[in-house]
Amino acid sequence: MNTWKTTQHFLFTLLSFSAMAQNWERDFEVLAPRTNIYQLETKNFELQVNEGRKAALFYPVTISDLLIPYQPVKTFFESDANDPVRKILFDMARVVSPFKSMKDVFNWLGVHEFPNSPQDENPNPLPDLLATEKELPMGATLIHTENGEAMTFGCAACHASDLFGVKVLGLTNRFPRANEFFRQGKAYAPYVNSFLFKNLLKTTEGERLMMLKAKAATKWVGAKKPSVLGLDTSLAQVALSLAKREQDPYSTRTEHSARSTRPNKLETMVADSKPAVWWNVKYKNRWLSDGSIVAGNPVHTNFLWNEIGRGTDLKKLEVWMQENTHQIEALTTAVFATMPPRYEKFFGVDALDIEKAKRGQKHFVESCQKCHGVYEKGWDRPDASQLSSVHLIQNFKVTYHKKTPVIDVGTDPGRYLGMREFADELNKLQISINIKTLVEPQKGYVPPPLEGIWARWPYFHNNSIPNLCALLTPSSLRPKSYYSGKAVDKSRDFDQECVGYPLGDKTPDAWKKNADYFYDTQREGLSNSGHDQKIFIINGQEIYSQEQKLELIEFLKTL
Repeated sequence: MNTWKTTQHFLFTLLSFSAMAQNWERDFEVLAPRTNIYQLETKNFELQVNEGRKAALFYPVTISDLLIPYQPVKTFFESDANDPVRKILFDMARVVSPFKSMKDVFNWLGVHEFPNSPQDENPNPLPDLLATEKELPMGATLIHTENGEAMTFGCAACHASDLFGVKVLGLTNRFPRANEFFRQGKAYAPYVNSFLFKNLLKTTEGERLMMLKAKAATKWVGAKKPSVLGLDTSLAQVALSLAKREQDPYSTRTEHSARSTRPNKLETMVADSKPAVWWNVKYKNRWLSDGSIVAGNPVHTNFLWNEIGRGTDLKKLEVWMQENTHQIEALTTAVFATMPPRYEKFFGVDALDIEKAKRGQKHFVESCQKCHGVYEKGWDRPDASQLSSVHLIQNFKVTYHKKTPVIDVGTDPGRYLGMREFADELNKLQISINIKTLVEPQKGYVPPPLEGIWARWPYFHNNSIPNLCALLTPSSLRPKSYYSGKAVDKSRDFDQECVGYPLGDKTPDAWKKNADYFYDTQREGLSNSGHDQKIFIINGQEIYSQEQKLELIEFLKTL
């Protein structure tokens, strides 16, 4: 451990000295939101949140084999289109690239540029960074290794979004292609000759060795293309990557295991889901949309699963985890401290009809509160008459379940069924045992807390519901398909009344020109069924009129 790492470890030990150890055991009751997960004193809490957000922006795991030499890749994509060397390289890689620069590559990957200035709408302010730290977009990370500068991707690649120009850390990236990056890298790796790579791109010997190492690591990566843009295949990638390893306690990588991949249903089965928002974890004691992780720190688990999907040696990962407890705790602190964006910060408090929202609250209590939690508003307080309109619409208290429930309301089962295909292998890993992570497949999904629901469109774990009007429509009458698009223009790209994607004639024409943004709910794993019977349909009849549904949506905007 170098001097700087030793100093960091010492500082974080001091910061954590007054913290209360957190309970990650199965069925531990969450009696109140764990916003300050380690119960740090205010100053130490703020410092640790700041450090944790840096770990979210810049992936801290440095022992991965699947690291890409950055400068050669940059040269590869930014060389002149008529350059004969470029042609040779593209022929070698068997790819025709539309990219003319790394900026084009990052745009395709869906990662977002850092903002140029502080953004008041952002509930999770980004840490102050040097200009050199913002050379790559959020989530893309440069790691300085003994072999040269390497590129990889971290948490913010999937868990940060551009919300009408505001870069919100902890919000689902609507169009991540991180899985596709690994899939294509694996597909092209066999065609890369490291010596030609070095000579044609004039790389260093260290960069050649780095590329050789990354190429070798892909042998233990089982990547799969998502069924539609906006979902990811992380679940399948972990399962298929484990299937390329031995079945010993550390899932050892061998040439034999790479050649003799064990069959797994997730090779063809669709279990895609979207990356989850972070601000809900403070209420929960089960993780993932299906609640299948019933014990352990979810950040530990995230690092483990990430690195399985990157072909990493798990003994090396275990050592890294032991030596970097401070970074894991900092990231955990930041994730649990994440707050949702507020509707009025983007549209103004006058865009909300408070009286209409109050009526909607009654419908929420009748149909939604039992599963999704209790939200006490400013207008519920005894001193409500003295509060401003901004304070009237705030959640002054949120009460969620002490034990996170998993409920089957008839939504697409692919995601939770997929977990059954590799849960046993995960639980047998020594590293899983050591970090006390336990996976138990469930039947159904976690009914999430609904704070910030207005910013979380499209809905359901598989993005099959374009807006809240569609969600409150009987499943047989919901849109069979829709077009998605980026949240750039608040009046064009967002339906304020229905909260989510504009449909029909309101759909921007530009969205319809790109097949990647088309969503077909009739495909496997993309069903929009469920979440209607016994919720807002009783004995086959809807219990709310269209006007009452809009009242409910108005209330949901205030959460």
